Amino acid sequence: MKLYSGPVSLFSRKVEIALHEKGLAFEQVLVPFTQTKGYSPRNPDVLAINPKGQVPVLIDGGLSLYDSTVIVEYLEDAHPDPALYPKSSMERARCRLFDVFGDEVMLASLRFLMHRTEPKPDDLERWHAKEAKAKEAEPVLAGHFDELDRALQGKDYLCGAFSAADISVFMAVFWTRRLGGPSLKGREALASWYARLSARPAFAKVVAEILAADAELSAPVEGAFRE
Repeated sequence: MKLYSGPVSLFSRKVEIALHEKGLAFEQVLVPFTQTKGYSPRNPDVLAINPKGQVPVLIDGGLSLYDSTVIVEYLEDAHPDPALYPKSSMERARCRLFDVFGDEVMLASLRFLMHRTEPKPDDLERWHAKEAKAKEAEPVLAGHFDELDRALQGKDYLCGAFSAADISVFMAVFWTRRLGGPSLKGREALASWYARLSARPAFAKVVAEILAADAELSAPVEGAFRE
């Protein structure tokens, strides 16, 4: 298998965690990225497979896939052990809703924080306008943290056993913390879950790679990973 990934691509790193959790060997192809130009110019191999021109893209033999959730579900079908989804259709549906919560619901507000890893422009007025939007988004993200804390009361994982839901939501929570969003303070169930996942080898490996990429590519973010 070959995975086209990005050094600070949330969705690429989500797929990498799933691959590591399943113990699957893959060739990682990191697409060039800068904080000023993003992934431009687009990688031609990625463009040939994904009409949106975005990573992740997975090639497995004669099959080419894009979209992180489609890829993770394919990995589950092709390599069901160890499982990343519950067995029952009802529980699998609940698991998928958490995936949507991380990938879409949380991301809607998280996007407003993403300028923080970019170098400050000469036009500081534009930067301050973005920061104003970020400050509006932070209470929404804090509300999502509260919702997750409630969902994790008395649980080790979101869907009972460890699952793809935990991967997706962890990435959204990690990205929020990486970008100086709300802390985990006062949310004991969420904080315990976050620490539990951070200690898993697959998560620790990918997090270390993201932090190393940030050290090379990203501007420091005030308040990142605040306690």
